[in-house]
Amino acid sequence: MKELLGGKIMEDEQQIDLSLRPQWLREYIGQKKVKDNLGIFVKAARARGEALDHVLLNGPPGLGKTTLAYVIAHEMSAQIRSTAGPVIEKPGDLAALLTNLEDGDVLFIDEIHRLHPAIEEILYPAMEDFELDLVIGQGPSARSVKLDLPAFTLIGATTRPGLITAPLRGRFGITFHLDFYPVEDLQVIVERSASILGAKLDQAGASAIAHRSRGTPRIANRLLRRVRDYAEVEHDGMISSEVATDALNRMEVDRYGLDEVDRKLLTTIIEKFNGGPVGVSTISAAINEEKEAIEEIYEPYLIQIGFLNRTPRGRVVTQAACLHLGLSLALDKTDLFQ
Repeated sequence: MKELLGGKIMEDEQQIDLSLRPQWLREYIGQKKVKDNLGIFVKAARARGEALDHVLLNGPPGLGKTTLAYVIAHEMSAQIRSTAGPVIEKPGDLAALLTNLEDGDVLFIDEIHRLHPAIEEILYPAMEDFELDLVIGQGPSARSVKLDLPAFTLIGATTRPGLITAPLRGRFGITFHLDFYPVEDLQVIVERSASILGAKLDQAGASAIAHRSRGTPRIANRLLRRVRDYAEVEHDGMISSEVATDALNRMEVDRYGLDEVDRKLLTTIIEKFNGGPVGVSTISAAINEEKEAIEEIYEPYLIQIGFLNRTPRGRVVTQAACLHLGLSLALDKTDLFQ
Protein backbone atom coordinates (compact mmCIF):
# COMPACT_ATOMS: atom_id res chain seq x y z
CA MET A 1 0.00 0.00 0.00
CA LYS A 2 2.86 2.40 0.88
CA GLU A 3 4.57 1.62 -2.45
CA LEU A 4 1.35 2.35 -4.35
CA LEU A 5 0.87 5.60 -2.45
CA GLY A 6 4.48 6.63 -3.04
CA GLY A 7 4.15 5.87 -6.75
CA LYS A 8 0.94 7.91 -6.97
CA ILE A 9 2.62 10.90 -5.25
CA MET A 10 5.58 10.75 -7.66
CA GLU A 11 3.22 10.52 -10.63
CA ASP A 12 1.26 13.54 -9.37
CA GLU A 13 4.50 15.52 -8.91
CA GLN A 14 5.57 14.64 -12.46
CA GLN A 15 2.19 15.76 -13.82
CA ILE A 16 2.56 19.07 -11.97
CA ASP A 17 6.06 19.52 -13.40
CA LEU A 18 4.72 18.93 -16.92
CA SER A 19 1.88 21.41 -16.40
CA LEU A 20 4.39 24.12 -15.42
CA ARG A 21 6.50 23.72 -18.56
CA PRO A 22 6.07 26.31 -21.32
CA GLN A 23 5.06 25.03 -24.74
CA TRP A 24 6.13 27.94 -26.95
CA LEU A 25 9.28 30.04 -27.19
CA ARG A 26 7.29 33.16 -26.26
CA GLU A 27 6.35 31.46 -22.96
CA TYR A 28 9.92 30.36 -22.21
CA ILE A 29 11.36 32.71 -19.59
CA GLY A 30 15.06 33.58 -19.47
CA GLN A 31 18.01 32.48 -21.64
CA LYS A 32 17.32 35.43 -23.96
CA LYS A 33 20.25 34.86 -26.34
CA VAL A 34 19.32 31.20 -26.74
CA LYS A 35 15.67 32.10 -27.35
CA ASP A 36 16.43 34.82 -29.87
CA ASN A 37 18.83 32.70 -31.92
CA LEU A 38 16.66 29.61 -31.74
CA GLY A 39 13.62 31.60 -32.90
CA ILE A 40 15.52 32.63 -36.05
CA PHE A 41 16.71 29.08 -36.77
CA VAL A 42 13.20 27.66 -36.33
CA LYS A 43 11.61 30.28 -38.61
CA ALA A 44 14.25 29.68 -41.29
CA ALA A 45 13.78 25.89 -41.18
CA ARG A 46 9.99 26.21 -41.33
CA ALA A 47 10.19 28.65 -44.24
CA ARG A 48 12.34 26.18 -46.20
CA GLY A 49 10.14 23.26 -45.23
CA GLU A 50 13.15 21.46 -43.75
CA ALA A 51 13.86 19.72 -40.48
CA LEU A 52 15.75 21.88 -37.99
CA ASP A 53 19.48 21.16 -37.81
CA HIS A 54 20.62 18.93 -34.95
CA VAL A 55 20.76 20.74 -31.58
CA LEU A 56 23.06 20.19 -28.60
CA LEU A 57 21.98 21.70 -25.27
CA ASN A 58 24.40 21.75 -22.37
CA GLY A 59 24.33 23.16 -18.86
CA PRO A 60 23.76 22.16 -15.22
CA PRO A 61 20.65 20.14 -14.28
CA GLY A 62 17.29 21.88 -13.95
CA LEU A 63 17.90 24.80 -16.32
CA GLY A 64 15.31 23.76 -18.89
CA LYS A 65 17.12 21.60 -21.46
CA THR A 66 14.32 19.03 -21.66
CA THR A 67 11.68 21.77 -21.67
CA LEU A 68 13.47 23.54 -24.51
CA ALA A 69 13.58 20.29 -26.53
CA TYR A 70 9.79 19.97 -26.25
CA VAL A 71 9.37 23.68 -27.11
CA ILE A 72 11.47 23.17 -30.26
CA ALA A 73 9.30 20.22 -31.30
CA HIS A 74 6.15 22.26 -30.67
CA GLU A 75 7.47 25.23 -32.64
CA MET A 76 8.35 22.91 -35.54
CA SER A 77 4.91 21.21 -35.36
CA ALA A 78 6.79 17.94 -35.00
CA GLN A 79 6.35 14.80 -32.95
CA ILE A 80 9.04 14.21 -30.31
CA ARG A 81 10.39 10.88 -29.13
CA SER A 82 12.36 10.99 -25.91
CA THR A 83 15.01 8.66 -24.48
CA ALA A 84 18.26 8.80 -22.51
CA GLY A 85 21.83 7.78 -23.28
CA PRO A 86 22.08 5.00 -20.66
CA VAL A 87 18.80 3.45 -21.87
CA ILE A 88 20.16 2.77 -25.37
CA GLU A 89 22.21 -0.34 -24.64
CA LYS A 90 22.36 -2.07 -28.04
CA PRO A 91 22.56 -0.88 -31.65
CA GLY A 92 19.14 -2.46 -32.18
CA ASP A 93 17.65 -0.13 -29.55
CA LEU A 94 18.77 2.94 -31.50
CA ALA A 95 17.77 1.38 -34.81
CA ALA A 96 14.23 0.83 -33.50
CA LEU A 97 13.99 4.49 -32.48
CA LEU A 98 15.34 5.83 -35.77
CA THR A 99 13.23 3.61 -38.06
CA ASN A 100 10.04 4.67 -36.26
CA LEU A 101 10.65 8.36 -36.90
CA GLU A 102 8.66 10.25 -39.52
CA ASP A 103 9.75 13.18 -41.66
CA GLY A 104 10.53 16.22 -39.48
CA ASP A 105 10.27 14.34 -36.16
CA VAL A 106 12.47 15.22 -33.18
CA LEU A 107 14.51 12.59 -31.35
CA PHE A 108 15.54 13.82 -27.90
CA ILE A 109 18.40 12.03 -26.13
CA ASP A 110 19.03 13.16 -22.57
CA GLU A 111 22.45 12.49 -21.01
CA ILE A 112 23.82 12.01 -24.51
CA HIS A 113 27.37 11.99 -23.10
CA ARG A 114 26.62 8.51 -21.71
CA LEU A 115 26.05 6.88 -25.10
CA HIS A 116 28.11 3.75 -25.77
CA PRO A 117 30.79 4.22 -28.48
CA ALA A 118 29.15 1.53 -30.64
CA ILE A 119 25.89 3.48 -30.53
CA GLU A 120 27.66 6.68 -31.52
CA GLU A 121 29.04 4.98 -34.63
CA ILE A 122 25.48 4.30 -35.80
CA LEU A 123 24.47 7.91 -35.11
CA TYR A 124 27.12 9.45 -37.37
CA PRO A 125 25.62 8.46 -40.78
CA ALA A 126 22.11 8.88 -39.36
CA MET A 127 22.81 12.50 -38.44
CA GLU A 128 24.83 13.41 -41.55
CA ASP A 129 23.15 11.51 -44.38
CA PHE A 130 19.93 10.22 -42.77
CA GLU A 131 21.08 6.68 -43.41
CA LEU A 132 21.21 3.73 -41.05
CA ASP A 133 24.02 1.22 -41.48
CA LEU A 134 23.31 -2.12 -39.84
CA VAL A 135 25.36 -5.31 -39.76
CA ILE A 136 23.20 -8.43 -39.87
CA GLY A 137 24.65 -11.75 -38.78
CA GLN A 138 28.10 -12.65 -37.52
CA GLY A 139 31.34 -13.96 -38.90
CA PRO A 140 31.80 -14.69 -42.65
CA SER A 141 28.05 -14.60 -43.28
CA ALA A 142 27.61 -11.09 -41.85
CA ARG A 143 26.35 -8.49 -44.28
CA SER A 144 25.79 -4.77 -44.14
CA VAL A 145 22.37 -3.26 -44.78
CA LYS A 146 21.78 0.42 -45.48
CA LEU A 147 18.37 1.92 -44.73
CA ASP A 148 17.17 5.38 -45.66
CA LEU A 149 15.81 7.46 -42.79
CA PRO A 150 13.43 10.43 -42.89
CA ALA A 151 14.93 13.85 -42.25
CA PHE A 152 14.79 14.29 -38.48
CA THR A 153 16.22 16.55 -35.79
CA LEU A 154 18.35 15.08 -33.04
CA ILE A 155 18.36 17.13 -29.84
CA GLY A 156 20.97 16.05 -27.33
CA ALA A 157 21.13 17.30 -23.74
CA THR A 158 24.11 16.98 -21.44
CA THR A 159 25.44 18.24 -18.14
CA ARG A 160 28.97 17.12 -19.11
CA PRO A 161 29.79 18.50 -22.58
CA GLY A 162 33.47 17.68 -22.08
CA LEU A 163 32.61 13.96 -22.15
CA ILE A 164 31.04 14.13 -25.61
CA THR A 165 33.45 12.89 -28.25
CA ALA A 166 34.65 15.37 -30.87
CA PRO A 167 33.14 13.45 -33.84
CA LEU A 168 29.69 13.48 -32.23
CA ARG A 169 29.92 17.10 -31.09
CA GLY A 170 30.95 18.17 -34.58
CA ARG A 171 27.76 16.77 -36.10
CA PHE A 172 25.52 19.17 -34.19
CA GLY A 173 24.81 22.26 -36.28
CA ILE A 174 23.34 24.23 -33.34
CA THR A 175 24.93 24.31 -29.89
CA PHE A 176 23.60 26.23 -26.90
CA HIS A 177 24.87 26.57 -23.34
CA LEU A 178 22.22 27.31 -20.70
CA ASP A 179 23.37 29.52 -17.81
CA PHE A 180 22.02 29.89 -14.29
CA TYR A 181 19.05 32.25 -14.19
CA PRO A 182 19.14 35.71 -12.57
CA VAL A 183 16.75 36.31 -9.67
CA GLU A 184 14.54 38.56 -11.83
CA ASP A 185 13.80 35.74 -14.31
CA LEU A 186 13.25 33.23 -11.51
CA GLN A 187 10.75 35.57 -9.89
CA VAL A 188 8.75 35.71 -13.15
CA ILE A 189 8.89 31.90 -13.35
CA VAL A 190 7.65 31.55 -9.75
CA GLU A 191 4.79 33.99 -10.39
CA ARG A 192 3.79 32.17 -13.60
CA SER A 193 3.91 28.78 -11.87
CA ALA A 194 1.88 30.08 -8.92
CA SER A 195 -0.86 31.27 -11.28
CA ILE A 196 -0.98 27.83 -12.94
CA LEU A 197 -1.09 26.07 -9.56
CA GLY A 198 -3.68 28.48 -8.19
CA ALA A 199 -1.39 29.46 -5.32
CA LYS A 200 -1.83 32.85 -3.66
CA LEU A 201 1.45 34.72 -3.91
CA ASP A 202 2.55 38.32 -3.59
CA GLN A 203 5.59 39.89 -5.25
CA ALA A 204 7.72 39.82 -2.10
CA GLY A 205 6.94 36.12 -1.59
CA ALA A 206 7.94 35.33 -5.17
CA SER A 207 11.18 37.27 -4.67
CA ALA A 208 11.99 35.37 -1.46
CA ILE A 209 11.60 32.02 -3.24
CA ALA A 210 13.54 33.20 -6.30
CA HIS A 211 16.51 34.32 -4.17
CA ARG A 212 16.88 30.83 -2.68
CA SER A 213 16.39 28.83 -5.90
CA ARG A 214 20.09 28.43 -6.82
CA GLY A 215 19.52 30.09 -10.21
CA THR A 216 17.52 27.01 -11.29
CA PRO A 217 13.87 26.98 -12.46
CA ARG A 218 13.33 23.34 -11.44
CA ILE A 219 14.34 24.17 -7.87
CA ALA A 220 12.22 27.35 -7.91
CA ASN A 221 9.12 25.34 -8.86
CA ARG A 222 9.89 22.66 -6.27
CA LEU A 223 10.35 25.23 -3.50
CA LEU A 224 7.15 27.00 -4.55
CA ARG A 225 5.13 23.80 -4.14
CA ARG A 226 6.59 23.12 -0.71
CA VAL A 227 6.16 26.73 0.46
CA ARG A 228 2.55 26.54 -0.72
CA ASP A 229 2.08 23.53 1.61
CA TYR A 230 3.38 25.53 4.59
CA ALA A 231 1.25 28.53 3.64
CA GLU A 232 -1.95 26.44 3.44
CA VAL A 233 -1.35 24.45 6.64
CA GLU A 234 0.45 26.90 8.94
CA HIS A 235 -0.86 30.23 7.62
CA ASP A 236 -3.82 31.66 5.69
CA GLY A 237 -2.65 30.35 2.30
CA MET A 238 -1.05 33.59 1.12
CA ILE A 239 2.66 33.27 0.34
CA SER A 240 4.18 36.50 1.61
CA SER A 241 7.87 37.24 2.14
CA GLU A 242 7.54 36.31 5.83
CA VAL A 243 5.71 33.04 5.07
CA ALA A 244 8.18 32.06 2.34
CA THR A 245 11.21 32.87 4.51
CA ASP A 246 9.78 30.92 7.45
CA ALA A 247 9.00 27.89 5.26
CA LEU A 248 12.40 27.90 3.55
CA ASN A 249 14.23 28.26 6.86
CA ARG A 250 12.32 25.26 8.20
CA MET A 251 13.34 23.32 5.08
CA GLU A 252 16.96 24.34 5.86
CA VAL A 253 17.36 26.26 2.61
CA ASP A 254 19.45 29.32 3.47
CA ARG A 255 19.55 32.76 1.86
CA TYR A 256 21.99 31.56 -0.82
CA GLY A 257 19.83 28.53 -1.60
CA LEU A 258 22.31 26.14 0.04
CA ASP A 259 20.80 22.97 1.47
CA GLU A 260 22.13 20.39 3.90
CA VAL A 261 24.37 18.66 1.34
CA ASP A 262 25.93 21.93 0.15
CA ARG A 263 26.78 22.95 3.70
CA LYS A 264 28.07 19.46 4.50
CA LEU A 265 30.34 19.55 1.45
CA LEU A 266 31.80 22.96 2.28
CA THR A 267 32.08 22.25 6.01
CA THR A 268 33.87 18.95 5.37
CA ILE A 269 36.48 20.62 3.14
CA ILE A 270 37.01 23.34 5.75
CA GLU A 271 37.11 21.18 8.87
CA LYS A 272 38.74 17.98 7.57
CA PHE A 273 40.99 19.36 4.85
CA ASN A 274 41.58 22.91 6.11
CA GLY A 275 39.80 24.42 3.11
CA GLY A 276 41.57 22.33 0.47
CA PRO A 277 42.88 21.68 -2.05
CA VAL A 278 41.29 18.24 -1.99
CA GLY A 279 40.28 15.86 -4.78
CA VAL A 280 36.63 15.31 -5.64
CA SER A 281 36.97 11.54 -5.06
CA THR A 282 38.14 12.22 -1.51
CA ILE A 283 35.24 14.62 -0.95
CA SER A 284 32.85 11.98 -2.30
CA ALA A 285 34.11 9.40 0.20
CA ALA A 286 34.10 11.89 3.08
CA ILE A 287 30.47 13.00 2.66
CA ASN A 288 29.11 9.74 1.19
CA GLU A 289 27.87 11.32 -2.03
CA GLU A 290 28.42 10.10 -5.59
CA LYS A 291 31.32 11.80 -7.37
CA GLU A 292 29.09 12.50 -10.39
CA ALA A 293 26.45 14.15 -8.19
CA ILE A 294 29.07 16.46 -6.67
CA GLU A 295 30.43 17.44 -10.09
CA GLU A 296 27.08 17.85 -11.86
CA ILE A 297 24.67 19.07 -9.17
CA TYR A 298 26.51 20.79 -6.31
CA GLU A 299 29.80 22.13 -7.66
CA PRO A 300 28.55 24.29 -10.57
CA TYR A 301 26.38 26.49 -8.35
CA LEU A 302 28.94 26.71 -5.52
CA ILE A 303 31.54 27.83 -8.08
CA GLN A 304 29.05 30.25 -9.64
CA ILE A 305 28.42 32.07 -6.35
CA GLY A 306 32.12 32.10 -5.44
CA PHE A 307 32.07 29.57 -2.58
CA LEU A 308 34.27 26.94 -4.25
CA ASN A 309 37.24 27.00 -6.64
CA ARG A 310 38.64 24.32 -8.91
CA THR A 311 42.43 24.28 -8.97
CA PRO A 312 44.92 21.88 -10.58
CA ARG A 313 45.49 20.36 -7.13
CA GLY A 314 41.81 19.97 -6.20
CA ARG A 315 38.82 21.84 -4.78
CA VAL A 316 39.35 24.86 -2.53
CA VAL A 317 36.74 26.57 -0.37
CA THR A 318 36.82 30.38 -0.61
CA GLN A 319 36.88 32.91 2.18
CA ALA A 320 33.32 33.96 1.25
CA ALA A 321 32.09 30.45 2.04
CA CYS A 322 33.90 30.46 5.37
CA LEU A 323 32.29 33.76 6.31
CA HIS A 324 28.84 32.56 5.29
CA LEU A 325 29.17 29.37 7.35
CA GLY A 326 30.79 31.16 10.28
CA LEU A 327 33.88 28.96 10.10
CA SER A 328 37.58 29.75 9.86
CA LEU A 329 40.65 27.95 8.59
CA ALA A 330 43.35 26.69 10.91
CA LEU A 331 46.14 28.20 8.80
CA ASP A 332 46.51 31.34 6.75
CA LYS A 333 45.56 30.25 3.25
CA THR A 334 44.68 33.58 1.70
CA ASP A 335 46.96 32.86 -1.27
CA LEU A 336 44.52 30.14 -2.34
CA PHE A 337 41.67 32.62 -2.55
CA GLN A 338 43.36 35.02 -4.95
